[in-house]
Amino acid sequence: MKRPTIADIAREAGVSKGAVSYALNGQPGVSDTTRRRILDIAAAWEFRANSAARALAGAASHVVGLTLHRPPKTLGIEPFFMELISGLEAELSIHDYALLLHMVPDHAAEVAVYQRWWADRSVDGVLVCDLRIGDGRVAALAELGLPAVVIGPPSASGSLASIWSDDEISLVEAVEYLAALGHRRIARIGGIPDLVHTSIRTDAFSRVCREVPLDSAVTIPTDYTGESGAAATRRILSRPDRPSALIYDNDIMAVAGLAVAQEMGLSVPGDLSIVAWDDSPICRLVHPPLTALTRDIGAYGTHAARLLLAAIGGELALDSAAVSVHDEPARLVPRGSTAPPVTAA
Repeated sequence: MKRPTIADIAREAGVSKGAVSYALNGQPGVSDTTRRRILDIAAAWEFRANSAARALAGAASHVVGLTLHRPPKTLGIEPFFMELISGLEAELSIHDYALLLHMVPDHAAEVAVYQRWWADRSVDGVLVCDLRIGDGRVAALAELGLPAVVIGPPSASGSLASIWSDDEISLVEAVEYLAALGHRRIARIGGIPDLVHTSIRTDAFSRVCREVPLDSAVTIPTDYTGESGAAATRRILSRPDRPSALIYDNDIMAVAGLAVAQEMGLSVPGDLSIVAWDDSPICRLVHPPLTALTRDIGAYGTHAARLLLAAIGGELALDSAAVSVHDEPARLVPRGSTAPPVTAA
């Protein structure tokens, strides 16, 4: 069956192709009666305007972009991003928006993607994840004027709107909980060091460990993968003064660390307590179930999408002070992987 065109609709409605374009794109230039007739014909024929043609006409694409500087396999094993994307889609679909996901090898490529999206109007706005210290994407997006929302702290989002969760609050809660159990040697298996949220967690960990105080506190950086988490766990647990408790920056590393501890003959939580960041179903499926810093990541994504749609719709005064939305911080949920140390310091 032949796909209907603007020319077909124009002939049926008895108007010019320009009038059809104005009507379909919601632009002035046709009367309300003519616009209604054109839209009725388009609906009856199930006409869908070509996205490139709509962009040339200045119409909204109804697409939101998200680029990730991570290996594609990350999405298959990282529960955080799966839940975040699920929350984004839940809100975007209500407003008939689609999510365009693009994996990039580095931040230079990411900026190039933004520039291409802006030039061909293929997206109406973008979401920015994994802010790094001195991140050039913030300035690039501000210069383009492309509506954007940073999923990260306002301290690094510049003039862009941001939605964030205070990781310092959560980190302090975890350390104070372990200290209350009697732990005096606590280590943290951290994430990528130059990520802004990792830096915030590292600073908070160092500060609260001094204030408690603890006998020893160390952070080992990783790349968030299970392999690096396992290697860091094996290294720290092989020390003569091994810690009695470990805090992991994500659940994948925590599960890997649990396996390493058990392979080394350590009892969890008898010999070692474990706390995971980002609670996912796998934290409750392993034995013992992992104590975790939990939050509704799906809702986090939903709120981020809602903020971006407001920016796209011109509802945010982004030309003045940057809009910052503080989402609910992660809270500690104790489970079977934490207990007082065998010999409290």
